Amino acid sequence: MAASALEIENNPKFKELVATRKSLGWTLSLVMLAIYFGFILLVAFDKAFLGTPLSSDGVTTIGIPIGLAVIISAFVLTGIYVVKANARYDELTRQIVEESK
Repeated sequence: MAASALEIENNPKFKELVATRKSLGWTLSLVMLAIYFGFILLVAFDKAFLGTPLSSDGVTTIGIPIGLAVIISAFVLTGIYVVKANARYDELTRQIVEESK
């Protein structure tokens, strides 16, 4: 017989799953917000720095690699979440499902 929603919600492993997912989700979200708003603040308040050429004869400025780093950081943070989910959350979910049967 399948467990009721209340029984699953009271399962300590379910509570652990919810708490760890929420903690990681908020942490990664705050890191991404800090990176993004840091870049936006840099654009707003230090355009000269972002416009600094990387070489004396080049047209590429320091803003280009910083902007790329912002984009890449989103992929990296997503990858961190996926690795954590595959390593821990899937196992906890499997245990919860097995216990609820």
